[in-house]
Amino acid sequence: MPSTAFEDVAALSAQRSIRWCPGLAARQGLALHNEVFASSREGVGAGFALSLALDDWRSLPRAEACEVHDRRSVLWVQTREAVRRVGRPYRAGLPEDVQARIVHVWAEKAEDALFAIEEGLRCHELAFVIGEIVGNPTALDFTASRRLTLTSEKHGVPLFLVRLDAVRDLSSARMRWEVSSAPSPAPRWNGQAPGAPRWRAELFRARMHAPGEWVLGEEQGRVQRKADEVGADWTAGLRLRHPPLRA
Repeated sequence: MPSTAFEDVAALSAQRSIRWCPGLAARQGLALHNEVFASSREGVGAGFALSLALDDWRSLPRAEACEVHDRRSVLWVQTREAVRRVGRPYRAGLPEDVQARIVHVWAEKAEDALFAIEEGLRCHELAFVIGEIVGNPTALDFTASRRLTLTSEKHGVPLFLVRLDAVRDLSSARMRWEVSSAPSPAPRWNGQAPGAPRWRAELFRARMHAPGEWVLGEEQGRVQRKADEVGADWTAGLRLRHPPLRA
């Protein structure tokens, strides 16, 4: 084997050994095709996907993500069944810098949602696309996943696809997460108020990073790793997990 091949393998291994951390988009660029597996019973999928999307967007160099220059919209696509299980996004509860930018699409079937998502990925006037699809529809096979990856990478529009009550299947997504809710910290001023959101997140497949698990939270609009995080290890993506309970 040529020495250059060994050098390429060594470089890829070193690059993949870098642990994922919030704000990494500023150094390595955007992860353009992401999947988030979550249970509809907990309602954490969309919130986690939005936090990841905003963390990447806000971590970009100032010239690219400056509020003055970036007034692009955000496309949010849901199937009818996804709306039934987790509801539509509540505009007033969203971060202020995206409240007026949301373009919501309510699709009847998974095929319609995938069509809307793919068309959104072709639009440079979108900052990112969030999709919510229930289960493992036949329309979302590996070929469809590959189409989304290629379209996202060609046009540079990130996709965060939330897979509600789905089991892990074949996909070409560059980063694949499984998330569940974690206890929120006690509020600083009002003990009766809800705390800041926290998630127990497992990165079980990633093209550029080793698998791992963390407890993540959101503070001041940025994703933070918590002190009581689960120790990240390379076996995180290999353990057999039971599928989420169906609603």
